[in-house]
Order: sequence, then C-alpha cells, then structure tokens
Amino acid sequence: MELKNLRAFVEVVRQNGFTAAGKTLCATQSTVSKAVRQLEDEIGAPLLDRLAPKPRLTAIGEAVYSRALRLLAERDDLLTEIAELRGLKRGVLRLGLPPVGSGILFAPLFTKFRKLYPGVEISLVEHGSARLEEILRLGEIDFAASLLPVDEDFEFHEIRRDPLVMLVSADSPLASRERVSIKDLRDMPLILFESGFAQNRLIINACHRAGFEPEVAARSGQIDFIVELAGAGLGAAFLPRLLGKSHARQGVVGVILDEPDVDWRLALVWRKGAYLSDAARAWQALAQEARFG
Repeated sequence: MELKNLRAFVEVVRQNGFTAAGKTLCATQSTVSKAVRQLEDEIGAPLLDRLAPKPRLTAIGEAVYSRALRLLAERDDLLTEIAELRGLKRGVLRLGLPPVGSGILFAPLFTKFRKLYPGVEISLVEHGSARLEEILRLGEIDFAASLLPVDEDFEFHEIRRDPLVMLVSADSPLASRERVSIKDLRDMPLILFESGFAQNRLIINACHRAGFEPEVAARSGQIDFIVELAGAGLGAAFLPRLLGKSHARQGVVGVILDEPDVDWRLALVWRKGAYLSDAARAWQALAQEARFG
C-alpha cells in the first residue's frame, strides 16, 4: 500500500473533491483519481460513492480514512524525528570511559560537545578497558576509550601517550631513582587495578618478558586508595604521568618507568564497519580535532 495513494485519498475527502485535492497536491485531477482507484483495487472495494454530489465515504472508506490519517501522521512524525536527529537537535551518544584519566582528558570535550549539541543525550558507562571492549563489541556503546593495542576488529584514534610512573613510599629504596625498569621491581610487590583494566596487562606482560612472575599485593579500582597503599609501603603502584602529577601527595614518590612497550596509550575505539549515528560522528570529529595535552 503506497503512502502517496493514501495521501491522495485523504485529500479527496478533506477537499470534498478530486479537483480541489489535485490543487492541494499539485497534481492533475486524473492523477488523483488514478491514485484513489489504485488504492481501491488493492483493497478490493470502493472507498468513495462517486454518484453522490460530492465524494462520500463508503463504510470501508470510513475505516480506511481513519487508519490513513494515523499512518500519514506517523510518517510525518518519523520524518520530523529523522530531520532532528540529522540536525543533532536530538539523539543519544553512547560512550564507555575508563575511570583512569577520563576526567582530565574528556571533561573539556564533553563541555564543548554539550555547547554545540545541547539536545543530544550522553549515555556514559565506566569500566576498565577490557570490559569496555566487550561492551563495544556487543554494540551497546558507540565508542570506548581503551588502551592500545586493541584487537583487529576495532578502529581507533590515539588520544594520549604517556609514560607510566611508579609510585612508592618516600622511604622505599627505589624512591631516590630518576627512572626504574621492570627488572628493578622483581622483588617489589605490585599494587594493580582490579581485573578488567588493560594497564594491568601492560605491567604483567613486561614482568613476564623480564623473566619473572610479579607478586600482586593488592588490587583496587580506586586511584586514591591505590596511591595511599603505595604511600603506606605496601608496594609499587602505577599511573600514567598526567595522573601521577594530579595525585601527588606527601610521602609518595613518583619515578618514571623506563621500559619498552609499557607506555600508557589511550585511544578512542569503535567497531570496524559499524554504523555511527550523526551524534556519534560529531563526537568522533571533535575527538580527532581536539588536543589532549
């Protein structure tokens, strides 16, 4: 059932005639009459009593007219919604961000996006990079911020690269060093993030390359708690340099971890070939233009 035929039928009823309907639709009388006839042929029954002085609805015509009004209204509403979404007056941007570094790096971008597109809702989930990649793969979010490297089924735009900083108590034998390597940590208990954080993988893989299995003293998802544990002498914790500075406190010393392939490389990640809404593409464009320090 074609909407143009429904539209012609509705206008004939509204305008009380084929000629007036044609003027409204910018079509000839014969074109309007043909459209209504095609609709009647498809339904298999007359919709209008053409012998009356003015077209009058049959019983079936009454039913079709009532439904046609709703169908055409739904179609107009749909077109309006699509126009608003394309114009970014509405929509939803679905993001997944890790707790580590997101506030410093993404808060300015959030502010800029909201100023440009105040009608777009930002739906945010927070997890470690590994969990975010799982959610992204299921299509539950448009983008994730994750540590590189990522799987080949993802595309990415690198946002920030920082060396990791080892955090230890001020009385640790390593606190006086300017730089340390993973080998220097062979006998040092480690304080890691909870499972699901990709930074753990960087540290543990580096330990394995150096030929030892690290001793994990504690795990937590809270940066402040991890820093406090390091300051209390429980072991060595790790943060990217930009966070090491912002979480500096008395009794805690940060030392650059000088080790190949353990830089903290944060990227905006999305699925290869995935459909991106207009809101998602707008966020992607802002992220690729932004300077993240």
